[in-house]
Amino acid sequence: MDQRIELTVDAQDDGARIDAYLRAHTAFSRSRVSAMMLEGAVFVDGKEVEKPSLKVAAGQRVTLAVPRTRETGIVAQDIPLDILYQDADVVIVNKPCGMVVHPAAGNEDGTLVNALLYHVRDLSGIGGEMRPGIVHRLDKDTSGLILIAKNDAAHAALSAQFKARTMEKHYRAVAYGQFGEEQGLIDAPIARHPVDRKKMAIVPDGRPSRTEWKVLERLRGATYLDVHLLTGRTHQIRVHMQSIGHPLLGDRIYAPNIRLSVQIPRLMLHAYSLSFTHPATGAQMTLLAPLPEAFEKTIQKLR
Repeated sequence: MDQRIELTVDAQDDGARIDAYLRAHTAFSRSRVSAMMLEGAVFVDGKEVEKPSLKVAAGQRVTLAVPRTRETGIVAQDIPLDILYQDADVVIVNKPCGMVVHPAAGNEDGTLVNALLYHVRDLSGIGGEMRPGIVHRLDKDTSGLILIAKNDAAHAALSAQFKARTMEKHYRAVAYGQFGEEQGLIDAPIARHPVDRKKMAIVPDGRPSRTEWKVLERLRGATYLDVHLLTGRTHQIRVHMQSIGHPLLGDRIYAPNIRLSVQIPRLMLHAYSLSFTHPATGAQMTLLAPLPEAFEKTIQKLR
């Protein structure tokens, strides 16, 4: 055993099963948690836990003694990576447009994770594997800031912040058309599209989704925006902007037929700023990712 994760059960998790609780607050799957229980690696208030069905109570201290990490099957690749910040616990990367975050069917390599395994040499592992812990994701065609944990303790702390919405994320976006007001809030539930399963949509019984927007500059046929995510749903900004008649320029999924006098070379969405509490030091951190060249030039052409 080379690492310990210490958690305190809060009121909202009172009565939860221990395996479900650990699944929600760490990077481990429920089956992995169960396996670690068999290895004697899970404790509640100092007592070893053997049954995944054990119910935890508010105020109890849960300890997970993480076994030494094993190698992952993902290949490390020497792919250029813009690392804006790095220390013993976290890495913050400015992801380029077009890069997929995780290896998956159709994108087995060339991803952000492949690049991280090559460039970051002091990973202590996530979920029992020697891999980076992606705290939040960006779409393939969205550029900008993405936060990565180097170890389970950092991943648990950052994931808790993400779940509690104490992280603050702002995007730069260029949307079609002119907005009548200077700022606004879109509050509309999002779920998987009922027909096209590759898309998301506004669905009455979907997950609550809220997006704040503010006009930064009015352009020719478009508007440059600061967008603040209050929730973090898949394709949230793209779906919300489409829903109010202002789809993002360059969005080939939600607005493939939008045409302007200027050629739009990419999805005009960039994760510009990220604020969070450092998982080890408790310091408040804010990082900014400068606009990519193609993004900046497109705005200039629309002025």
